Amino acid sequence: MKNIDAKILDVRLHDLIPSYATRGSAGLDLRACLETELSLAPGATHLIPTGLALHIADPGYAGLILPRSGLGHKHGVVLGNLVGLIDSDYQGQIMISAWNRSLNEFVLQPMERLAQLVIVPVLQVEFNLTPEFQTSQRGLAGFGSTGEH
Repeated sequence: MKNIDAKILDVRLHDLIPSYATRGSAGLDLRACLETELSLAPGATHLIPTGLALHIADPGYAGLILPRSGLGHKHGVVLGNLVGLIDSDYQGQIMISAWNRSLNEFVLQPMERLAQLVIVPVLQVEFNLTPEFQTSQRGLAGFGSTGEH
């Protein structure tokens, strides 16, 4: 298990520190640290504070913010940027861009679970610029070059 520095910015999180729900869980739930409920109109986006700051510190890791599948499927609430990325050197509050892609209003309650955080390994690379590749011709025909289905 990797240790990452975390700072609680909202006192209500002291009893709700993100944790894994099961031994096999990949994501930690992030909550909407709102003072009052927030109405998300159809098509609207809002930036929601989580009350939590992280400092991953190790450039071999990053954080991904992903939508919660139940909110997306049942209510159409997903991330406005589709996937959030937390770089290892970022130390500010984690914010969630919430987007209501449904045709119905959604009311977000204070401290409701809104997204999930997954820590992933990162490999930083350098490009070896070349005029030609020596191996495969795959991709020369563009998207869908291997067939429709």
